[in-house]
Amino acid sequence: YGLEENVLPTKRPWHSKAMTSKNLSTSLTTVPQPMAHYFVDESGDGVLFGKQGKVLLGHGVSTPHFMLGLLEVADPVALATAMEDLRQSLLAEPYFKNVPSMQPQRCKTAAMFHAKDDLPEVRREVFKLLAQHDIKFYAVVRNMRAVLTYALERKARDSTYLYKPNELYDSSVAQLFKDRLHSYESCSIHYGVRGTADRMRAFQAALDLSRTRFEQKWGQQVITHIDLQPSRPQKSTCLQAVDYVLWALQRYYNAQESRFIELMWDKVGVVHAIDEKTISVEGTHYTKKNPLPELTGAGL
Repeated sequence: YGLEENVLPTKRPWHSKAMTSKNLSTSLTTVPQPMAHYFVDESGDGVLFGKQGKVLLGHGVSTPHFMLGLLEVADPVALATAMEDLRQSLLAEPYFKNVPSMQPQRCKTAAMFHAKDDLPEVRREVFKLLAQHDIKFYAVVRNMRAVLTYALERKARDSTYLYKPNELYDSSVAQLFKDRLHSYESCSIHYGVRGTADRMRAFQAALDLSRTRFEQKWGQQVITHIDLQPSRPQKSTCLQAVDYVLWALQRYYNAQESRFIELMWDKVGVVHAIDEKTISVEGTHYTKKNPLPELTGAGL
């Protein structure tokens, strides 16, 4: 997890509110909750280089930010049922009868919700539904220009080093879960499969790294049982939900449009922008008390 080398461990864990070492130690002595349900997906592919090492960033090929999002869902069955009921209701409306994305053969909204493909009218209904459920969103945001600088500097130090997008993904997993595992007796994690390769072992290794760092930092053993499940949005409706909140965050960073993430901000625990180091080398943690900066003219 080489990309962790330039990211210092945070001095305090982050949950829905900032925690000091004093109230964290108090929370560690309480009885863990029975179970957490986490759903993990990504935005962006982490690709930096093309053939013969050509830098793709800035040429419309590579995305300017990579994000890994986690949605904690109190009742996955209730959320999945509500989303499926909504989708079937929308498909039955005459207003959408001839819309291409609503046709079964297109395998878009007719098959599942996907914020990038869904109509604005559909997105609005999905966001309204998500706002009604007990969910909490966490994310790690990486600026790909900062990642490129790191990769080039490391290559200059070590000619054998070869940057791979999986390195960025795995280090983001370790960051995302570093304070997410100790509060529950068991933890169910469904993550979106990337491509065709089965990377469960790498994902588990990233979780183990998160666990080890937490234990070393706080002197507290993490005994949470982890049930790790690779899945796809078509089979896990709650992955469609995390896709929506990630899309809202992506619109803020990549399109300078804040209205969607503002709509969901009440459901946000922490957005950790690792490469925004103007105040701290640890990056910036955006929370309810420290919201994302307002965008002048956003969404116009």
